[in-house]
Amino acid sequence: MIRTNRSKVVMISVQGKVANPCKRTGGHAIDRNGIPFLLPGTGGITYNVKTGDPAFGWAGDHVEPGVSTIINEEKRYDPPTRGYNFYACIGNEATIVSGDAKGMKGVVTGHHGGIEHVIIDFPDSVLKKMTIDDKILIKGYGQGFKLLDYPDIHVFNLDPHLFLKMGITENRKKGNIKVPVAHIVPGELMGSGVGSTSMGTGDYDIMTSDESLIKKLGLDKLRFGDFVAIENHDNVFGRSYRKGSITIGIVIHSDCMLAGHGPGVTTLISSSTPLIEPVIKKTANIADMLRIGIKRPKKR
Repeated sequence: MIRTNRSKVVMISVQGKVANPCKRTGGHAIDRNGIPFLLPGTGGITYNVKTGDPAFGWAGDHVEPGVSTIINEEKRYDPPTRGYNFYACIGNEATIVSGDAKGMKGVVTGHHGGIEHVIIDFPDSVLKKMTIDDKILIKGYGQGFKLLDYPDIHVFNLDPHLFLKMGITENRKKGNIKVPVAHIVPGELMGSGVGSTSMGTGDYDIMTSDESLIKKLGLDKLRFGDFVAIENHDNVFGRSYRKGSITIGIVIHSDCMLAGHGPGVTTLISSSTPLIEPVIKKTANIADMLRIGIKRPKKR
């Protein structure tokens, strides 16, 4: 068993609300091939796109599965909103505290930078009762989580309970950890968000402009909630290319049509040196691990 400081990690409440669907301009956007498009995007209660679904193929751009939440859309970049994004970690419990769905629970599955949304999975029975006015309390738990015997491996945005379910093991002889992932992403494909120091919030994108390469690598099979390894990418003190480094993340929004964009990845684990060994496992997805999203058992 990997030794951690789990018992010392602080749990703090943060509370947001359902985010209104957002359209920054009334006109068309221009895709990476110079073609105008007008499609659904971020925000709201998304009824038919769920954790575990494909990240490609939707008639949308930057689509967030499940429920998008925020504190204040008018003050999107103020400290309270950034705090909400920071404290809400992947795998955290979320409870609706108002409206007809009051008391119902969900799971945090991502946080989306730029728009500053926290994305939450709820069962269909809950989505039917929810409204845009509903408020949601999250038990923020995960920031400050450490692997005690691996000081050069850094953990961000990850609920310790989910960490224990990911099947991560250690190889004492090599002095590294082995992490199951659904896909391995070459670092050269990382785009929007590179250079940011906001590893504790938001995400950054896998560029998908080269569709033939994406298909060749099998990345066209990415799903919302997939754990992925990004080769030669160091997220310890900022998102940057560094030979030999590796970052583990989770896919949180759909493919995008803009240049430099694609499926978004929230940072979870990173090392500046080769201390993380990715192991391919097609079921390395939060939906499979926690039985949420499309893997949630159907009620009879």
